[in-house]
Amino acid sequence: MNDWKDAARDALVSGSVASVTSTVALMLFGEAAIGRPFAPTNAVSHWVHGASATRADRFSWRHTLTGYVTHHCASVFWALLHEKLFGSAAAARRGALRALGDATATATVAWVVDYHLTPRRLMPGYERRLARKPLYAVYAAFAAGLALGGALLALQERR
Repeated sequence: MNDWKDAARDALVSGSVASVTSTVALMLFGEAAIGRPFAPTNAVSHWVHGASATRADRFSWRHTLTGYVTHHCASVFWALLHEKLFGSAAAARRGALRALGDATATATVAWVVDYHLTPRRLMPGYERRLARKPLYAVYAAFAAGLALGGALLALQERR
């Protein structure tokens, strides 16, 4: 188990990778489901900009940037928990399946908290633009990003 300082340092890497992979998934599902790749990320900014964010379809600095930064910070937060509990680089050294299992556990906890314990005003927001099945895939992309981030950290340790 990592100490908090090491976990925070590693979370910046694994959380950033998870943020990018899940944002790509949001864009792909936004395009496939509603023909608007930025709409799900824009919706994340609803906690700042209110209901207008859930109706914003195109790229905008106001909604897209706020949505991405919010999503990125949340991803690093969940990665911090992940790194503290599992140490993704250590899990990656033990095997890809182990690393993916640990990352899936973290993503599952994030989903439960996001959709069952969080007040609606602070939920991620992309659930207002995407159906349930694509949401599961977004969280799966998040888990894959955590595992990939751990693999990158393990490679860095070897050097």
